[in-house]
Amino acid sequence: MTIEERYNEVRTLISNEKVEEAMEKVDEIIFQDSSLDMAHYLKGNIYRKKQDWQKAINSYSQAIELNPLSPANDARRMCIEILNFFNTDMYNH
Repeated sequence: MTIEERYNEVRTLISNEKVEEAMEKVDEIIFQDSSLDMAHYLKGNIYRKKQDWQKAINSYSQAIELNPLSPANDARRMCIEILNFFNTDMYNH
């Protein structure tokens, strides 16, 4: 299976609310190659789906470190805006 097929599998699992299974798959990808920014971006999407904002931001930040042009830029900014809107104390967790 190609890496794009694996990414698509993770995306499908996220869309179908199977976040634990998606997390297992993306963790396998990252274990095999932690330099794949898209894997970290997808992991951030899983955390975002679980409303674990800090872990989502951390995953997006890792993706951005690996690829400054990553779509994680917009996703990270969106998470920060959500936190700013709901509860600024969340930054301290």
